[in-house]
Amino acid sequence: MTITQPSEDSALPALAGRAPTLAHVARLAGVSPATASRVLSGSARVSRAARLQVEAAVERLGYVRRQTRAPDHETSGTIAVVLCDESARVVGDHFYASLLWGVRREHDGPAPLVVLLVGRADEWRATAHYLRGGNAAGVILVGARRDQLAALVQASAGAPVVLAGRPLDGVPLPYVDVDNRGGARAAVRHLLASGRRRIGTIAGPSDMGAGVDRLAGYRLAVREAGMGDTGLVGHGDFGRLSGEQVMSVLLERRPDLDAVLAASDQMAVGALRALRRAGRRVPDDVAVVGFDDAPVALQVRPRLTTVRQPAEDLGARLVRELRAHTGGKPVTGRGVVLKTKLIVRESA
Repeated sequence: MTITQPSEDSALPALAGRAPTLAHVARLAGVSPATASRVLSGSARVSRAARLQVEAAVERLGYVRRQTRAPDHETSGTIAVVLCDESARVVGDHFYASLLWGVRREHDGPAPLVVLLVGRADEWRATAHYLRGGNAAGVILVGARRDQLAALVQASAGAPVVLAGRPLDGVPLPYVDVDNRGGARAAVRHLLASGRRRIGTIAGPSDMGAGVDRLAGYRLAVREAGMGDTGLVGHGDFGRLSGEQVMSVLLERRPDLDAVLAASDQMAVGALRALRRAGRRVPDDVAVVGFDDAPVALQVRPRLTTVRQPAEDLGARLVRELRAHTGGKPVTGRGVVLKTKLIVRESA
């Protein structure tokens, strides 16, 4: 079972436009309201079968359990940071470490900080169960894809939610982002100023704000220069292997390519590997620019020109924004955008 948006089903209780209640959940799950309540409270005195039935009913109905704990409950003030990525990438990506350090720095005090991973199905179940139990006073969502966002917000049990990254489709939620569009635009302008004229990009995922905005910044700069991008755009997943694969595809499409902007440093490192295999010198034949300014940018040769994003400051600001929306204040679509900076090194 995974977190999914509620679906229409003839077996669902008739709600007549009303919000689903605990009684509706119990009825759909085929259990008593007391059993449904124990499941949602995290009680161990419930069979596994009953727990799965109740969790499935909650998801199908879109039931949100409002928090009823007193302000002095021992978990009061707990922040849950939900990382929507595979554990291997979370552990190996400097962005996550820096962001979490910023969250911890700002959330300094006795209240717990809980980090939840939702890369696998069992992690989705555990995250849904934790959030629906009303255990968090506030939730920070990091890396949520377009099709994950509604379900994760629904599971947050009415707690304030702040997003790391601009939500797609105009979802009215507060967020903190970096200037992805401006950073990518500055990178392409730098490449143009150095005489490059056939500039490709290894874009990020099209269902994430960072991927969409970095591609938009690239395309804006290319249009401003009166150039096209035919055959010069490929999509990766921010990981190193995808950068290597997409770089090879771009070289096949456009052998005349003389520069590439990768939407992450990890993809840029993969691109360097593909260029070496193809016998292309960097930056003589092809200039390479990354995005992040992760430690790997200084470890590779040539050292990587990249767009620096303030990941630690992003984490700290997420906590401040979350505080601003707690205490019963209305949650709006307010967005905060932090500046990026182009760091020029040897690769471009």
